[in-house]
Amino acid sequence: MKPIQHILIVGGGTAGWLTAAFLARTLGTAAGGIRVTLVESSEIGIIGVGEGTFPSIRGTLSAIGLDEARFIRECDATFKQGVSFVDWARPGERYFHPFNPPSQRPGAPELMPYWLLGEAGATDGTPRAFADAVSMQQHVADASRAPKRTGDGDWLGPMNYAYHFDAGKFAALLATHAQTLGVERVIATVERVELREDGHIAGVATRERGAMSADLYIDCTGFRAALIGDALGAARKPLSDVLFVDRALALQVPYPADATPIPSYTISTAHEAGWTWDIGLHRRRGIGYVYSSRHTDDDAAERVLRRYIGPAADALSPRTLKLDVGYRETQWIGNCVAVGLSAGFLEPLESSGIGLIEAAAYLIGYLLPADGNFAPAARAFNEQMRARFERIVDFLKLHYALTRRDDTAFWRDNADPASWTPTLRDLLARWRGRPPHRLDFIVDLEMYPPSSWQYVLYGMGYPTDLSHARAAWPRAADARQEFATIAQVARRAAADLPDHRALVEAMCARTAPARSVA
Repeated sequence: MKPIQHILIVGGGTAGWLTAAFLARTLGTAAGGIRVTLVESSEIGIIGVGEGTFPSIRGTLSAIGLDEARFIRECDATFKQGVSFVDWARPGERYFHPFNPPSQRPGAPELMPYWLLGEAGATDGTPRAFADAVSMQQHVADASRAPKRTGDGDWLGPMNYAYHFDAGKFAALLATHAQTLGVERVIATVERVELREDGHIAGVATRERGAMSADLYIDCTGFRAALIGDALGAARKPLSDVLFVDRALALQVPYPADATPIPSYTISTAHEAGWTWDIGLHRRRGIGYVYSSRHTDDDAAERVLRRYIGPAADALSPRTLKLDVGYRETQWIGNCVAVGLSAGFLEPLESSGIGLIEAAAYLIGYLLPADGNFAPAARAFNEQMRARFERIVDFLKLHYALTRRDDTAFWRDNADPASWTPTLRDLLARWRGRPPHRLDFIVDLEMYPPSSWQYVLYGMGYPTDLSHARAAWPRAADARQEFATIAQVARRAAADLPDHRALVEAMCARTAPARSVA
């Protein structure tokens, strides 16, 4: 074994360039540390299904040294405070998954059990929604307010937030930034992977640059999985028996006017055989229909998408995507590790794709053995990434499993416990008589915190019954006061925070190059 001197990343896009930038910054590449090279083909485009992220992205972009305003301007980005789910529980109902956790002020009671006991009150005769009762973020987002103010520092704000952005522009920004961190970029097409006698990768053969070799290879070749799959034979675990969607149609829809308000959340609307995403970027909307080909056909799916968008879609042609939903249980073999789509793909319902890239890059940087002994690092990496995928699958299925829709086979099949994982069945059985608790989760292996599970669980109307244990919650008066305080503070926050579009445009102007006056 020899010390690691060179890492070769095969494939660009978000997975390749985010990994390259993070490792270069972590390993001190620009200061003479481990070399990082990325080879990508000019012939292969970016799939770019996801344009949404989870709040962890702020820490990652800060860690690689990006400026937030530059990111907003160059990636057509906007802020994301959560997800609005329309028609999921049943047609005509909507719930919100905010990124702020439930309020827990010092000395105040935990609010969730009191909400379950009906102490949050009602609006116009309807019990207050869980997210609205325990957090001010839904009120702020529904008022079209931004999660931060113009004077707040980079990556900081009074509300927790993530982003929406143009995936192609994001990859281009990362490529430019990574090279300033010392990453070498090679434009070449990898035609063959060479193996050593021990089964490790010896190198890759490229059409334009010939042979290229390194100590560690990172497979970011997307669904092709040229290294981890084709060359090393890592099997992919399909998930079609749990997550049914396997197709997507996507359109980029212009705004009717430059001043059109931009929602600071993803809008996810349930339809007959899947759901649409509706993402507001600075200069356009990204809209797509994710659906199950077992429950509908492509022509019917396109009609659903066009009906959702309306006349603005008339002159547009959707992009068709086949979604290979599943993951490799072994993502690091020998001197090769997979990141991004080559490792696995889970539908874009809660923006897990980029979060998994972040987790993989962080683990590689942390586990990288100085002496080149990859086996212990590979075992730890595989164990942790496999657990993350498993937990995300359960979280995604939670959205479908609790539906009370029975209007189509797609929703009836999702509500059938036979399509749930055993761990999800156990959790839901456990939560019949008590609410979710942090001890139900291994936090270091979770992409989504316990509060996210709570928002979805009770947004979908799950019937946790605490009536048998009401005596265990004696602070009802304090809880009612806290619910009232949250509503009051939410109104104040909405008044203090700027309009979402106005903040985006202010941040773009902050870093825009000065124009000469003729």
